[in-house]
Amino acid sequence: MEYSVLMRNWLALIISLLGLLWVQTPLPAAQSSVRVFVIPIRDNIEPPLVYLVRRGVKEAMEAKADLIVFDMKTNGGRIDVTEEIIKIIENFKGKTLTYVNDRAFSAGAFISVATQKIYMAPESVIGAAAPIMMSPGGGGVQDMPSTVEAKMTSAVRALVRSVAEKNGYNTDVVEAMIDKNKELVIDGKTLNKKGDILTLTDTEAAQKYGNPPKPLLSSGTVDTLDALLDKLGYGDAQRTVITPTGAEKVGTWINAVSPLLMIIGIIGIYIEIKTPGVILPGVVAVLAFLLYFLGGYVAGLSGMEWVVVFVVGLALVISELFVHPGTILPGIAGIILILVALVMAMVDMYPGTPAMPTLPQMRLPLENLMIALISSLVIMALLARILPKTSIYRTLVSQSASGVASVMEKEQQQTSRIGQTGLAISNLRPGGKAQFGNDILDVITQGEMISKGQPVRIIGNTGTDAIVEAVA
Repeated sequence: MEYSVLMRNWLALIISLLGLLWVQTPLPAAQSSVRVFVIPIRDNIEPPLVYLVRRGVKEAMEAKADLIVFDMKTNGGRIDVTEEIIKIIENFKGKTLTYVNDRAFSAGAFISVATQKIYMAPESVIGAAAPIMMSPGGGGVQDMPSTVEAKMTSAVRALVRSVAEKNGYNTDVVEAMIDKNKELVIDGKTLNKKGDILTLTDTEAAQKYGNPPKPLLSSGTVDTLDALLDKLGYGDAQRTVITPTGAEKVGTWINAVSPLLMIIGIIGIYIEIKTPGVILPGVVAVLAFLLYFLGGYVAGLSGMEWVVVFVVGLALVISELFVHPGTILPGIAGIILILVALVMAMVDMYPGTPAMPTLPQMRLPLENLMIALISSLVIMALLARILPKTSIYRTLVSQSASGVASVMEKEQQQTSRIGQTGLAISNLRPGGKAQFGNDILDVITQGEMISKGQPVRIIGNTGTDAIVEAVA
């Protein structure tokens, strides 16, 4: 089996597996020029929810939606995840609101104040947002050291205060939900005593205070989400509900091991090149890279366009190695495309934003790429010394005996022709054809032009072409 055949088979495998990932989220048929997106927040606020929110916000931006509604029913969750969700929400330039559908505790309250309006269902509650520490293994809540508690409370207060102030909420109310040392007194009425954490019912949150009167936190109590949209004038709007797919949890795991997947992919390609015809290392490499790109796709970070860029880059590198060795430019271009695709697949880009990502957006993908490249180089250096001496290598080579044998036979045949003379049967500019005995070969000069009919001598080989020089 020749290298060119191997390359075609390998690329066919890549493209066929690529088809498995080319799945787009369908948008509903056009019904109204007004678009509303509903993003449900139902479970604890953990990493998979980031992917759901990111996907919903990007689809809303792509559709130029007028409003995003966060349908909230959560007991809270992780602060780092909450901070990431808040940053995602800030990318949407349209209207945002939260409908507290039962409860918005802890991190749910933080996300709520990151939207421009809050509405609540009857008998719903919001608040109790003080930071807590979970016992190792998830065994429950444990007491925090006072210094740790103070630091965490201060950091959370700063984060939430900034978004609450931006959206016009009373920052004293929000801080009373976070800091148990915060006493809340409005219009001479003590709403939260020192030592307590503020939690509000729907009626308490909608109570008006001040001059002019202003709701404490909620803009009103509405029976259902449908009734709320009718009240706000979106009853006839085209509505898209972002449904959790379950793939978000898989994507969390995949992205956690993305540097490892890159290492497996690079090493798989290296072994495939060292043992042509084995196929298995190439298949493992393809699967590792597809999982890597799948992780970015599920996370809502990128589309499948970067898979195409990666495949084009890989094709150029393979062409440089096996089809047209020594041309250099295709190999360099291919490596650049591969590196760009691996980085951009994990860069969080939003519709309507500049095409060139900022350095903070690229920091984590670049760090993961550097880890993968350095680790792969170390592993390849070790394999280059150890692999040929192992029984596994001999087994791999024996399994691909037919392919290796054909390559070796071709190399021996090319070597045996060195020194033969023949005639150029076409102009060599610098490539063309020449006849040696009964054989007509593809030949290439070292740069000089040789006219048709001039004697030539084989002085070497490059890939499938013989290198020739003019004979005086």
